[in-house]
Amino acid sequence: MITFSHLSENELSNIVLGVAIDVHSQLGPGLLENVYKQVLFHKLTKAGLFVEMEKNMPIQVDDLILDLGYKIDLLIENKLVLELKSVKEISNVHVAQVINYLKLGKFKLGLIINFNVYQLRSGIKRVILTEGPRSF
Repeated sequence: MITFSHLSENELSNIVLGVAIDVHSQLGPGLLENVYKQVLFHKLTKAGLFVEMEKNMPIQVDDLILDLGYKIDLLIENKLVLELKSVKEISNVHVAQVINYLKLGKFKLGLIINFNVYQLRSGIKRVILTEGPRSF
């Protein structure tokens, strides 16, 4: 059995993006986000990756833990966050959402993939967790 846990976030993102491009070429734009999520989950799992769909992300402040329904669309190999969209364009709110997931889970890299575009390459945004203030 092939394992992918040894791969870096960047190496995983290359594999995931290849599969996402395949999904987009088969389905095209214009479907609901959930369709892309289900198909991408299926194809990534079939490829041998460990994938969690709608992974709960509780918020912890001091000793208070709030599980209020925040969920990562897909978490790949416990290190790569995927936030899937089917929208006109990726907004700063989407970026902020992924930054929050990265912080909450102590992850380094997230991808926002917007399937509602003509060519998927134009719908991909990498989000890297860095220290200090961020500008959008």
